[in-house]
Amino acid sequence: MSTAPTPARPMRADARRNHDRLLSEARTSFAAQGTDASLEDIARRAGVGIGTLYRHFPNRQALMNAVFQEALSALLDRSRELARANEPCTALVEWLGAVVTHAGEYRGLAHGLMSASGDETSELTACHMSLRRAGAQLLMRAQTSGSVRADVSIDDLLQLTNAIALAAEQSPADPALADRLLRLTLRGLKADPADPPPGG
Repeated sequence: MSTAPTPARPMRADARRNHDRLLSEARTSFAAQGTDASLEDIARRAGVGIGTLYRHFPNRQALMNAVFQEALSALLDRSRELARANEPCTALVEWLGAVVTHAGEYRGLAHGLMSASGDETSELTACHMSLRRAGAQLLMRAQTSGSVRADVSIDDLLQLTNAIALAAEQSPADPALADRLLRLTLRGLKADPADPPPGG
């Protein structure tokens, strides 16, 4: 008897339209109001009931995860490009800056990503883990080159970048805050010439 999983059925055309409308309205609402925007309002503007929204996205985190897939794909693509860069430390710094920008695009996203790092049941965990794997490769290259301290972890860096985005979110009158905080953080990454390389 076969135990192979049954392939998921493709969405019907009307279900696909509802799905796409919900994503579009969620993206607009999250941009205008933050990720705590009313799901009922999102469903209403998409022309469907709240039950339809929950059939497509069982909770707020699932909807957030779907909305941010395009930006996540861009970050992962950028990490692959930077993994071939001649200056591993510069590549890591550039990527961390892109993560801060991404986390600051929607009010509430930075907090959601920080929470997902410690909650394996969150729908955003897959998003966090993808970023973690991409960043870990860039960090390892920078550490192997001797330009970044060996005791720095990717989990620490992602928590810091999300914290920076969250701080900038709370201080909209200071648009340069995220950049200043990131530069301060990066000064602490530099390897001391006296430190042994990883594995040394």
